Amino acid sequence: MELPEVEVMRRDLEKDVVGRKIQTAEVRPTRNAMRVIRRHGKRKEFTSRLEGRKFTKAERRGKYVLLHLDNGDVLVVHFGMSGQFVRGNKRQPLPPHTHVVLTFNQGGDLRFVDPRTFGEMFVTTADELGKVKELQHIAIDPLDHVFTWQTFGGLLAQRASKLKPLLMDQKFISGLGNIYSDEVLFAAGLRHDRMSDSLSSQEVRRLYRALQEVLQEAIRYRGTTLVDEAYVDLFGKPGEFQAELKVYGREGQPCRRCRTPIQSVKIAGRSSYYCPQCQS
Repeated sequence: MELPEVEVMRRDLEKDVVGRKIQTAEVRPTRNAMRVIRRHGKRKEFTSRLEGRKFTKAERRGKYVLLHLDNGDVLVVHFGMSGQFVRGNKRQPLPPHTHVVLTFNQGGDLRFVDPRTFGEMFVTTADELGKVKELQHIAIDPLDHVFTWQTFGGLLAQRASKLKPLLMDQKFISGLGNIYSDEVLFAAGLRHDRMSDSLSSQEVRRLYRALQEVLQEAIRYRGTTLVDEAYVDLFGKPGEFQAELKVYGREGQPCRRCRTPIQSVKIAGRSSYYCPQCQS
């Protein structure tokens, strides 16, 4: 999941799960369930901190979702590559790779499903939250109101880095992965290998605007569901932004702007897509 998918999940949780009380919390007897709650030594240590508690707020920090509880504790969730929450009920069989199930007093449940088991869940106090090193190192959020193009320009100028890996660096800016970094660079008309300290102020503004617009549009279309990623929202529905992608996954197809075939290049072992005509 990248930022738009995590934000869609956060909004769904805010609407549907906040206000519900957890009757039972179960860590399933799957082979990898303990990897998901690895910061807790035992299942009971995790479940006892959730049972009887009510969700009061859903917050996002970078790619993390923070579900606040009515006693001040926080359920911290990172989805990794394939993790997701799915709403269900007793009549619906658990999907494969369901590792945690939270059943609500009001009926229904919340299932954490993660085939690759790179996701993680743990409960912490509000005080301990500030000491979680992963959360301390989250970079500025591109959708945060304090994120201005002047701030962004200063950060770019300080780093003599190629744009594509820099945009994917979670210590530089949070939430972008392979898909949206390609889409943002296309929208800004900039190549993946342009150096960050070579941009003019006009190009900085274009990149800043592209970041805002692409991410907001992806959220509006409820995320990107690719064949190999299998992202779905809280209610099991796929996103629709894949139909709007301009370059990602479109190698050899005509650019939607100039009709030049889209090209791809390997960067850090992953395919990146761009238009050789529209991006410079």
